[in-house]
Amino acid sequence: MNQNERIKDELLVIRAQEGFVEALSELVERWQDRLWRLAWRLTGDEQAAWDVLQEAWIVISRHIGRLDDPSAFPAWAYRITSNKSRDWIRRRQCMRRADHAYGQSRSESQDEGNLAFQENVDLREALAALAGHDRAILSFRYEDNFSISEIAEILGIPAGTVKSRLHYARRRLRRFLEEDHDE
Repeated sequence: MNQNERIKDELLVIRAQEGFVEALSELVERWQDRLWRLAWRLTGDEQAAWDVLQEAWIVISRHIGRLDDPSAFPAWAYRITSNKSRDWIRRRQCMRRADHAYGQSRSESQDEGNLAFQENVDLREALAALAGHDRAILSFRYEDNFSISEIAEILGIPAGTVKSRLHYARRRLRRFLEEDHDE
């Protein structure tokens, strides 16, 4: 990267810190490909790289005001993307361990395995039957592992509203699952 490019990035960071959305958009445009390639190299999965990058940009946009040295933006953005990639890899490893444990228990007791499989299918069907806003808030919390405050920031609503919406979405999901088993 030449000196002019570095200076342009520093100016864009300063402008983004001042609240100019256009500056942040231009930073995204300038850095998207580089950060995606990093995420792709770390995860080894193209789609996961896009997911990781989306999470990284959320963090970058939220915390760019805290960046004391605008010239540190490249290293800072790469570090955030690397951390988000590692988070994705950890979640994937946990899922694999859970799948492996599920596979072992299934071989120990096929009947229990069939029941667990059916419950998983029922859960997916119940989630699909929920309204989009219920699926979204449950997904933010349980699939993406966002905290209550992060969901509130993403949706632009108070944390108490997030808690309430999660409560009612879980209740509707539970009701749907119970009705399904009553049939």
